[in-house]
Parts: sequence; C-alpha cells; structure tokens
Amino acid sequence: MSVDGEAVRLRTEADEPGWEVDPDDDWGVAVIATVGRQLKLRREAVGMRAGEFGKAVGYGEDLVYKIEGGKRIPRPEYLDKADKVLGAGGLLSAMKEDVKKVRYPKTVRDLARMEAKAAELTAYGTHNLHGLLQTAEYMRALFGMRRPAHPQDEVERLVGARMARKSIFEREPAPDLCFVQEEATLRRPLGGKMVLRRQLEHLLELGQMRNVEIQVMPIDRAVHAGMGGEIQVLKFADGTAVGRAEGDFGSRPVSELKHLRIMELRCGIIRAQALSPEESLAFIEQLLGET
Repeated sequence: MSVDGEAVRLRTEADEPGWEVDPDDDWGVAVIATVGRQLKLRREAVGMRAGEFGKAVGYGEDLVYKIEGGKRIPRPEYLDKADKVLGAGGLLSAMKEDVKKVRYPKTVRDLARMEAKAAELTAYGTHNLHGLLQTAEYMRALFGMRRPAHPQDEVERLVGARMARKSIFEREPAPDLCFVQEEATLRRPLGGKMVLRRQLEHLLELGQMRNVEIQVMPIDRAVHAGMGGEIQVLKFADGTAVGRAEGDFGSRPVSELKHLRIMELRCGIIRAQALSPEESLAFIEQLLGET
C-alpha cells in the first residue's frame, strides 16, 4: 500500500501490544464483542473483505479479524478510520465512548469508581508516591521500570488510566484527601532530576488545596507504625468504608469493621508520627531547592 508514493506498512498485532481483552472482565468482554460485531456487520454490508478493509484503514488483516472477533480493543483512531471508510455517518466513531470505559484494566476501573464516590481518602505510601499525586512524567518513568518490561503502548494505557483518576481533585463537593509519604519516595529521582523537580512542584501545588493534606514521614523516625507496608482507607458518604493494607487480609480490599479499625488505628498513629502538613510542605520545598 502507498500514500503519495510512499510505502506504508500495515499495523499488525505486534505493533499493537497491550490491548488484549481481559477474559475475567465480563463487562469489558461484552462491550468489545459488541463493538467488534458492529464493525464486521458494517464491513460486510458494504461488501468489503477483511484484507481490503485492513488496507484502507492501515491495519493488517489478522488484526482486523481479532478486533471484529472481540479479541482486541480497537484504538479510537481505528474507529474513526473505519467510520470514514465504511460511510457509517459517525455511528462507529460514537462507539469510542463505550470503548473508553473498558479500555483500562478492570482493577483500575474499580479503584477509580471507588475514589469517585469517596468522601474521605487516607493513604500511606512507602515505595512510590501515591498514584493520585503523580505527574504523567513520573508515571511513565515508574511504569517504564517494571520488569518484565511493559510495551510502550501498555505504559501509555496505564498512564492514561491513572491520569483519569486525578479528576478526584476537581470534584464537588470536594473529598478530604490525606497522603502520608515516606521521605525516600520524595528523594528517589525516577525519570531523572527534572522529572523529580516537576513532581515536587506538583506536590507543593496540591498541598495548597484546602481539602488536601500531604505529610512526610522522616527517614530518621525510630518508632514507626507503618512498617507493615502501604495502607489506603476510603470512606463514603453513606457511612461505609473500604480499605487495603499491604500484606494483611490477603492484600485485598476489605470492608469488615474489625479490619478497618486496625487500618484506621495504624493510619492515625502514622499521621501523628509524620511531619505536620505545614512542616511537610516546607520539607518538600527544601528538597526542591536541593534537587
């Protein structure tokens, strides 16, 4: 295939890593299967073979079959091209909204859904900055260090999913958000010094918000209630709550009152042992000057 005399290589499955449908995500499987079926019906209605259609949109025939069979998640641009080639009048492009809802992993969507409803969030982080505090650059550096390595396409998918969660800072009414971070997470230059500088600047901006408190746990604390690992507790307006503590209760989200009491107790002690929000912002500003 050529465009303006230049050869164009069709995209294949190897070019589109990380877009498989999670077989355990029932809703996602149903949505992508429906989208694929509509694409196939539209293609067949205009009398185009899969290979011919693939060339028209710039994708290999095998990938076209996988998308139509509900085995792969189509990119937004794929749906736009398909809409134009098949003369769908915007109907295929409109499915981008449905695909967007299931594009990210189910576990991430579930977490985002809970955060979107939370009236209070308390989190203690040990190894990395909490996802809601991270800049996009920091996220890319963090996901890029995973081993085995993520394909770049998967890194971008995960960054997009995490960035979407940051809408919690724009919610009305605003939820109360408290983050306690180990000092080491503020010093580790993931992605390089400039990425760290912009990350520290971002923390200072978030820390100025009236509903956000960021606290630092100094590395020289001799008594520390957070040695068990990360903790997060979400409380909702109806009085219910859910929490997760690293290494405890199977590291799974729990809502049993007896487990939540343990997590809330630890969070309370951790916050008391950490620097105050005012001291923490001053500490972060000092780190920024040293970076």
